[in-house]
Amino acid sequence: MARLIIVCGATGAGKTTYSLSICEDIGAVKFSIDPWMQTLFAKDMVELDFSWMMERVERCYQQIWEVSEQILALDGNVVLDLGFTTKALRDIFVNHAKALHINAEVHYIEATSETRKQRVAKRNMEKDPKVYSFEVTDMMFDFMEGKFEVPDDKELEHGCKVSL
Repeated sequence: MARLIIVCGATGAGKTTYSLSICEDIGAVKFSIDPWMQTLFAKDMVELDFSWMMERVERCYQQIWEVSEQILALDGNVVLDLGFTTKALRDIFVNHAKALHINAEVHYIEATSETRKQRVAKRNMEKDPKVYSFEVTDMMFDFMEGKFEVPDDKELEHGCKVSL
């Protein structure tokens, strides 16, 4: 049976690294938002404009879901590494999965702020293409820090909490 895994966690928690590992373990297709945004829109961005970026992120979400739906209909597995900062965004994809009679699995990656900052600094320095799409500055890290909504037990009913 097809599986949809929604990977969430704050900046630097290890979402992409975890997603790569899960894909290898279960034979899944991974969609990560950062390379989509970097490839499709980075060259067009003339200034840091949050609303401009989010409008394009939404477009990517729509296209990613369209392809994911096709994979799931073929009993394939999909791992979504789309940030999933808010419960509302996670609910959209959980409900998409329900429409396909699939219980989406929310996997919450947990790590302390200090650990996450260290990981971001290391990623920025190493620029490993498997996990690096663009530099995450201290300003970006701090901006996102208060935005992440930790999933509750009900959201994790079909998923899990992972401490990295």
